[in-house]
Amino acid sequence: MTPTRARTLVLTAMVCAAGMWLLLQQVYTSLPLLPWSGVPALALLAIAEAICGRSVRARLHGHGTPIPPIAVARLAALAKASSLAGAFIGGLAAGFLIYVAGSVDKSSAYRSDAFASGATLGAAALLIAAAVYLEYGCRVPTGRDQDAEPGGPPQSGAPR
Repeated sequence: MTPTRARTLVLTAMVCAAGMWLLLQQVYTSLPLLPWSGVPALALLAIAEAICGRSVRARLHGHGTPIPPIAVARLAALAKASSLAGAFIGGLAAGFLIYVAGSVDKSSAYRSDAFASGATLGAAALLIAAAVYLEYGCRVPTGRDQDAEPGGPPQSGAPR
């Protein structure tokens, strides 16, 4: 599994934003108000992934109890999926925000949708950042990383 690339996330968000904007051109007036329920869900997931990222990174560098390799692989897969989901949801929210931004002074429905989509976009950005951090924390340290860590075991060929 290769690390998540920033261009993949940006491209996903841009395609979703454009698709949402085009869809809203046709159906916005028939939609109910945008719900706020996604914001806390995305934020809680981002917090959990950031905490896991810190813990996994510390445990892989020898601080605390060792972590099974299968757990690291599962967390890396979760991080990759979460970053793509965050880009997808963030793109949809960005498309929604772009559509309603020009009309916030027309009615309270536009204003409410703008705030909800902006908050959803922010929470999705937090999820992407936390997922990328978790994915980075799941990388197995190389010999150079272990030498830089205080108390890390010396590598063969390294001066003692």
